[in-house]
Amino acid sequence: MASPNTNQEKAGVVGRILVMPKVLKEKVLGICRLTKEIAQDDPRKVIHSLKVGLAISLVSLFYYYQPLYENFGLSAMWAVMTVVVVFEYTVGATLGKGLNRTIATLAAGALGVGAHYLASLSGATGEPILIGAFVFVQAAIASFIRFFPKVKARYDYGMLIFILTFSLISVSGFREVEVLEMAHKRLSTIFIGGSACVMISIFVCPVWAGEEFHYSISHKLEILGDFLEAFVHEYFNQPEEGESEDSKGDSKDKSFLEGYKKVLNSKSMDDSLANFAKWEPGHGKFRFRHPWDLYLKIGALSRQCAYRMEALHAHINSDIKGSQEFRSTIQELCSEMSLESSKAFKELGSSIRTMTRPSSSDTHVANAKAAVKSLKSLLQSSSRKQTDLLSLISAATVASLLIDILEITEKIADSVNDLATLTNFEVVDTDKSPKVPSQSSHCECDESVPKTDHLQVVILIEESALAVSDSEKSNVV
Repeated sequence: MASPNTNQEKAGVVGRILVMPKVLKEKVLGICRLTKEIAQDDPRKVIHSLKVGLAISLVSLFYYYQPLYENFGLSAMWAVMTVVVVFEYTVGATLGKGLNRTIATLAAGALGVGAHYLASLSGATGEPILIGAFVFVQAAIASFIRFFPKVKARYDYGMLIFILTFSLISVSGFREVEVLEMAHKRLSTIFIGGSACVMISIFVCPVWAGEEFHYSISHKLEILGDFLEAFVHEYFNQPEEGESEDSKGDSKDKSFLEGYKKVLNSKSMDDSLANFAKWEPGHGKFRFRHPWDLYLKIGALSRQCAYRMEALHAHINSDIKGSQEFRSTIQELCSEMSLESSKAFKELGSSIRTMTRPSSSDTHVANAKAAVKSLKSLLQSSSRKQTDLLSLISAATVASLLIDILEITEKIADSVNDLATLTNFEVVDTDKSPKVPSQSSHCECDESVPKTDHLQVVILIEESALAVSDSEKSNVV
């Protein structure tokens, strides 16, 4: 008679067997949904997969077609292997790995044949000793060179292939008679596979790393601008007693407040895209020696700004709010400073995206700096009047972070202006657009445009006048 435990185990096994089809079905459906999301998010990934399949099919003809196989033999498989390891998503990555592999194979093949020739002169006894010494020396030196920062960034794959090819040719030459023929076939098949990758990558729906990097930098600046705009509505519109948490802001502001996290974790992607972009030839508006280092500088500044925004985000839901009266006092100036910085970020991001010179970013930065001056004087006067300084710390910290963000915004604006000068961004003449009575510019000729410009000019003049008066006072004192 079976025990109750045995019956329970059988029932459990039967239950798991009956559940397996449902679990398998759910996993298959999950994979299908994920595949659909990836394809809809970026259809170029589907095209890239088809391009890889096309390249492998083409180079496989060297193995399938008898006349070609007679010329290359089993070495034709190196062409297939080259396509598998070289073909990347972007043109720059494919070119970088292809050139690294080809040049490294050529150099290592020549040195390997030379090492085999020198070792063969020493006779049967000394040949294996010299070959082993040559392999040791080149592997040690090449491995140490891989630690150099610039070599690690751009030529690490080439150094790896150099070690592999030199070792294969020099060691195989000890048993093989036709060393030159072996090196020739290996180099030829690698060149054929690399050329197929490069040609298909460039001429069939190319994905340029430079363009990806360009638009990612502009998108980051727009994300930072969206955060500052959402922060103003979220922080300074705290719910009163009895109000629900949902009344503070909509879901759109919530998503904008989380956008800075994408900027924080973007360093590795920026470095790789900049490296790949430097391998690419001139295309479109991006010439061969495009100043990608300036993009890296802007990306680094945007990450510094994102770190301040992370600290600001912590103050939104913090339990320590400080004095409500003091927050109301600085609300107008902080809001103006945040919104002006937000407009500057969006203007700079749009300038990079469209490759046009920024027209009003300097004005927004100047307006924000004017608000900073008023805010600093207000903070000094409030600290003297307020006896409970602990109630000022939270709001004063927020104001200090906003001031730091403005300083970084000014540095980003200078970098974008430098980029516009080096790459000859187009100049959009907004002052002359209202004067042209053409139909194409009719929609831009609103009466509000010249009025806004005049107001901005007045603010700049007042700021300079204040600066002059302060300097004069200091000289008199």
